[in-house]
Amino acid sequence: MTMPRETWTDERLDDLNGRVERGFDGMQREFIAVRSEMRAEFKVARDEMRTEFAAVRAEIRDVRSEMRDVRSEVLTTQRLLIQLFIPLTVTLALGFAGLILTRV
Repeated sequence: MTMPRETWTDERLDDLNGRVERGFDGMQREFIAVRSEMRAEFKVARDEMRTEFAAVRAEIRDVRSEMRDVRSEVLTTQRLLIQLFIPLTVTLALGFAGLILTRV
């Protein structure tokens, strides 16, 4: 049993053409809406990244400053220890030399 072949009249073709165009119009509006939404979301993400990167840079500057302070304190302590160690070593050496000389 064969199905009768439908005939396409000008009205039916026009109707199909109109539905296809409306479908494409709807898709185009949806694409535009998606693009707008993506642009807005990307802008939010970029703004958040800028804020976060600025915060990280500020923290890095703070850490560098603190490291400079610690380095300065270490150098100060090192100088102080050297200033104390040399006279102490000389005193001990003279004391041992004095003990040795008094025993001889």
